[in-house]
Amino acid sequence: MRPAEPMRPAEPIRPADSEGPPGTVGYGEAAEQLAVQYESVDFAEVHRSLLHLYPAAPAAVLDIGAGTGRDAAALAALGHRVTAVEPTPELRAVGARLHPRAGIRWIADALPDLPELTARGEQYDLVLITAVWMHLTPAERPPALQAVARLLAPGARLALTLRHGPVPPGRRMFDLPPDHTTAQAEAHGLHLLHQGERSDLHARTDVTWTELVFQRGHRPPPPPL
Repeated sequence: MRPAEPMRPAEPIRPADSEGPPGTVGYGEAAEQLAVQYESVDFAEVHRSLLHLYPAAPAAVLDIGAGTGRDAAALAALGHRVTAVEPTPELRAVGARLHPRAGIRWIADALPDLPELTARGEQYDLVLITAVWMHLTPAERPPALQAVARLLAPGARLALTLRHGPVPPGRRMFDLPPDHTTAQAEAHGLHLLHQGERSDLHARTDVTWTELVFQRGHRPPPPPL
């Protein structure tokens, strides 16, 4: 059974005079190395068990914490209109370089409040939050879900992954059981459509992932008996 209490974040977190969200510590200076890691697995492999839950193209898709744009580029190639949100400028720069003709709209914004996206007042048919949620503290997650819920069109879906395992040195991460997130999502009108588990695609034997898909506004029917 996974612990109900969040893991303590690895130290150090971030110098007091540093810029950017605390969860992004360590990512800017490692952008080139992370690009190799992120791009070593493809979109279809990462999202294999969820693809049947994603809308058909063309749809408005938002990738929050897009990293180097691997998933955003793949979704754009499928015919979707893709907005990629990434708070780390170094990763945005690498993404623009690696996927220059993908037609991705890049935006600098960050959870939990997503002020730039909120100000635009846009809504999306699919929102992805892949390998990002673990960077938010338990207190940051309810306002983050509130901000994301406003970005979902009626009937739209949110696909979110939860990381379980030790925190790498110098990173801020929290490990909470899935029901912590599903209960908060329900409070914001996001109903659980799918929950699954998978191993880590980078062969880290001590890391596992929970995959969650929520739907806004329309409670899905119960599974058949």
